[in-house]
Amino acid sequence: MTSPLQQKIKITGPSVITANRTIDGVVIYRTAQSGWSTDLADAAIVREAEPARALLAAASADDVGAVGAYIAPVEIAADGAIRPGNLREKIRRDGVTIALPVQA
Repeated sequence: MTSPLQQKIKITGPSVITANRTIDGVVIYRTAQSGWSTDLADAAIVREAEPARALLAAASADDVGAVGAYIAPVEIAADGAIRPGNLREKIRRDGVTIALPVQA
């Protein structure tokens, strides 16, 4: 398997680095201050391959706090709000897409 850092990175628009927090599996986003946040609005936005590669390398090195880091597309609304750029990221941020049975 080829490491994400060795793959050719193609950025077609604004993107962020996302992963899952190791302690509880929560979706997290890499910040410009080299930390992690559960809020997409705090994520560092990259628009070119080289900054994306550098941010991904730093995020991947943090294998204690986060796992499975990768580049994910985002959309920036006219009001500046950051939104997931595809269905997968929307589901990861918002949770399941079906109603779960109620436990008695």
